[in-house]
Amino acid sequence: MKGLRHILSMTAKMAYIGVGSNLGEKLGYCLSAIDLVDRIPGCSVEDRSPFFRTEPVGVTGQDWYVNGVISLRAEIPAQELLNRLLAIEEGMGRERRKKWDSRCIDLDILIFGKDIINEEDLSVPHPLMHLRRFVLAPMVLIAPDLVHPLLGKTMSKLLEDLSGNDQAVMPLENNVC
Repeated sequence: MKGLRHILSMTAKMAYIGVGSNLGEKLGYCLSAIDLVDRIPGCSVEDRSPFFRTEPVGVTGQDWYVNGVISLRAEIPAQELLNRLLAIEEGMGRERRKKWDSRCIDLDILIFGKDIINEEDLSVPHPLMHLRRFVLAPMVLIAPDLVHPLLGKTMSKLLEDLSGNDQAVMPLENNVC
């Protein structure tokens, strides 16, 4: 058994998952989702960023989000992880009506090891992560030196390079939304 565990740990990849909500008990949804992600067979949450209160990007008329990032040791393929994350979202009540609609929970694979994946339903690294302060601000707190597999820049450098102040991101003080 020890030998099998060693082989599995050699094939494990570190994944980074964006966690967000802008409906209902936002922080509660995020914390519940992280607990459910940690229960996925072959996965284990390794670290969690602090949460941030973040302005919606790309839409108007929505409540602000609570966003954070977790690191996850994954011994399952990226596609299986995606399917499990989608099942968690659905089980928590997320309804997919239109793109960028308000949601009780949103779980996005941001990075999956050094993999570059371009499939119909999965793009890794997340194609917009380098443009989103609400992803990069929490990401740099748990993985500042992580290098983006396509861009070749660290998360710290990507955040530093992000121009403008058009994406309000504020630390969630005392876990109050």
